[in-house]
Amino acid sequence: MQDKSTVLTSAFEQEVYDGLTAQPKYLSSKYFYDEIGDKLFQDIMAMPEYYLTDSEFSILDRHKEKIAYIFNFDKEPFSLFELGAGDGKKTKILLRHFSEKDIDFDYRPIDISQNALDQLEASVTKELPNVEINTLQGTYFETLADIGESHAKRKVILFLGSNIGNLLHPQAISFLQSMQEVLNDDDLIFMGFDQKKNPQTILDAYNDKTGITEAFNKNVLTRINTEMNGNFDLDKFLHWEVYDPETGTAKSYLVSKEKQTVYIKSLDLEVNFKAWETIHTEISQKYDDEVVSWLANEAGLQIENQFSDEHEFYKNYIFKKKIQ
Repeated sequence: MQDKSTVLTSAFEQEVYDGLTAQPKYLSSKYFYDEIGDKLFQDIMAMPEYYLTDSEFSILDRHKEKIAYIFNFDKEPFSLFELGAGDGKKTKILLRHFSEKDIDFDYRPIDISQNALDQLEASVTKELPNVEINTLQGTYFETLADIGESHAKRKVILFLGSNIGNLLHPQAISFLQSMQEVLNDDDLIFMGFDQKKNPQTILDAYNDKTGITEAFNKNVLTRINTEMNGNFDLDKFLHWEVYDPETGTAKSYLVSKEKQTVYIKSLDLEVNFKAWETIHTEISQKYDDEVVSWLANEAGLQIENQFSDEHEFYKNYIFKKKIQ
């Protein structure tokens, strides 16, 4: 148990304490990401099993002309915001095309990882020197308010990688409503949604045989050990992925292989695990057109257009504020 005098000094500490004292236990997937986690996720995106990256890459490359036309329909300057920008590999397809077409825009990537933003800014500055880039560190929810208060330019908000899938439907509706509230009538949202498909294809993407996704999932325990002086033995936890094709929900867990006690010094917290007890770390929701349309409608948005890869594994939808 935790001493009452222990002071929690960060959101990370508070969320770890809350999650590991809950029943059932959980930890947030947003804490997978640090310098090591960023590199592991880049490795995941390069895996042959992780179809999401190649699918969205294909969509952006095949449809960049039409996307550019939609984003720049009025030929006026606009700001291209990106939530969870990461390394920007896919986004650079659009940035390069917009730059070559002399489209008047500036790029405003947002990410929880300052390390990822620093690397992205350096690479964009080097590879695309004509693109104006202004980075913003923070969570999606923190930065949506900042987007709403931005200057008078028209806004296009990118949300790639099917990151919306990390939210359960009620949370997704709330998140989309928050986005809707910062939109003016001519602003756009361009968002990726992973589609329902063969369940084995999905399981392989989140539990590869080489163990990269396992290492990524366990990085949250590594961070607790490093940043909070914890003593998790990573070998005593199993990475486990499940997928329900009825609901379209994939879930990731860390499963304790034995009865054990973990101590986290900075929290003065003992965490007792029964054998085969779980820590839920992530959900990855999958969609179809009907579900996406329902989510948008509930949030006050309407679908303006959509683009798919050749296998229809993945779709990017364009949303606008619903006309009242």
